[in-house]
Amino acid sequence: MTDIKIAKPFLKWAGGKTQLIKDIERTLPTEITKEKFTYIEPFVGSGAVLFWMLNNFPKLEKAVINDINEDLINTYKIIASKPKELISILEILQNEFHNLEGSEENKKLYYYQKRELYNTRKEEQSGQAALFIFLNRTCFNGLYRVNRKNEYNVPMGGYKKPTICDKENILAVSEVLQKVEILNGDFEQTLNYAHKNSLFYFDPPYKPLSETSSFNSYAKDEFNDNEQIRLRDFCSKLDVLNHTWVLSNSDVKGKDKNDNFFDDLYSDFNIQRVDARRNINANPEKRGKLTELLITNRANSQEYVRSI
Repeated sequence: MTDIKIAKPFLKWAGGKTQLIKDIERTLPTEITKEKFTYIEPFVGSGAVLFWMLNNFPKLEKAVINDINEDLINTYKIIASKPKELISILEILQNEFHNLEGSEENKKLYYYQKRELYNTRKEEQSGQAALFIFLNRTCFNGLYRVNRKNEYNVPMGGYKKPTICDKENILAVSEVLQKVEILNGDFEQTLNYAHKNSLFYFDPPYKPLSETSSFNSYAKDEFNDNEQIRLRDFCSKLDVLNHTWVLSNSDVKGKDKNDNFFDDLYSDFNIQRVDARRNINANPEKRGKLTELLITNRANSQEYVRSI
């Protein structure tokens, strides 16, 4: 019997939710997954929760993902529609990069040439998607950051021989994406795709814990406090329409006990604090445990039992 390859995130991602999945699982109301349902993720990022949902919930009839990042969404679309073409380009990039082993300067030159090419946005869609994955696998800590001109500006990482082309996973991801609607735009448009039994999971750019800790230059337009408030208003609208949602964000109160931004903003809903780990920081001493918020508009189940 052939082993079935389980789809997993194809990107390294600052703020990826793999570590919080058990907490998210405990937060889900049991009734939502007992019948056929639609899963909607308006800020998909690397899709850790998306792939977990697709792999583990047979009643999930359809998924809808969205992101403001055009290059990210282009990559999802290419994996869904042209996985073999993408793999061919990635294999070339991987072979060229690995053959520079032993020459750090040549590797840097290659990386920055590809970054410059990526920023021209002149490559056809498959080539642009391949560059997106290449930069993600070779940059510093899987960080995605752009400047006001929408130019990707993350330096090269220190990986000796990174996996740039994971052929098996790309094919597995392509297969599960066949039942996923892929959108590019503002998070509010996802409401148009909700059905009677829909579950939304929100993983927006986190509110920074300090002025120097902001990694949310994820798109050329900043996701500031006004955007956080607009998201809360959208969540309130979903609640009135009887849609279920779960949202994660930074716990600013954990950093400053007098900062009640989210406690006040989501005071009408269920807020819980969960342990997380911060691995993205140039200073190793500033990495480590902290708490994050999981907020939902449904009462938490006492014991979550997956519906099989």
